[in-house]
Amino acid sequence: MSGLRQGLCWLPVFLVAWSASNFIVPYVIAVWRQDVSAILPYISTAGATPPESCIFGLMAVITACAAFATVYARYKFVERLLAGTSRPSPRLNSASLLLGLCSCLGMCVVASFPESTVLVVHDIGAFLFFVSGVAYIVLQTVLGCQLAPHGSTLCWVRSSLVAVAMLALVSAIVCGSLQSPTDPSPVPDRQSDPLQVASAACEWTLAFSFVCFFLTFIDEFKLFSLRVRVEYTEES
Repeated sequence: MSGLRQGLCWLPVFLVAWSASNFIVPYVIAVWRQDVSAILPYISTAGATPPESCIFGLMAVITACAAFATVYARYKFVERLLAGTSRPSPRLNSASLLLGLCSCLGMCVVASFPESTVLVVHDIGAFLFFVSGVAYIVLQTVLGCQLAPHGSTLCWVRSSLVAVAMLALVSAIVCGSLQSPTDPSPVPDRQSDPLQVASAACEWTLAFSFVCFFLTFIDEFKLFSLRVRVEYTEES
């Protein structure tokens, strides 16, 4: 437990544990209540029916807030590492911050608009979350590999996760576009469409590639802390 008090490493630790629970807990409840098939439903489908939809929405908002804090802390850490250097470009760090915030916004949209209520808005939020999230980890990998404060092993791990995430994203989009237009909520007594199962499997893979990517932040977050400075200016 003493390791969690080093720097801000508790922040990615919380994010990893909470986000993983965000995906798993509603799924377990939905399968237990027989609201979805146990054979890989979409993450949002598992959290589309009350009470799991309430749990999913609440946990997703907290996940988005924790991700926002982690993305911002990572931005300030990289900004400090880039001080006095011209390569990599600080614009990459700013762009990754923007993409990370867009991904957090997408998760909030997904949490606020369940697929059983407003499907179009939900899908837009999911698209924003996943596409911006993949772009974010790509830029963070580029930045991390160029700065390489912890050697090349971490670089290879992150690059591998990026490759998995990009492959899962493309596969999920392709499989999702090819499947027949049916009810998106698979029930236990109906044979699941293979393309739907494949698309859902890619979505789960993509989600947990994000979780694993944030796991690689833990050691780096031990190296720094953030402080808020309040300056009071007395009016003359």
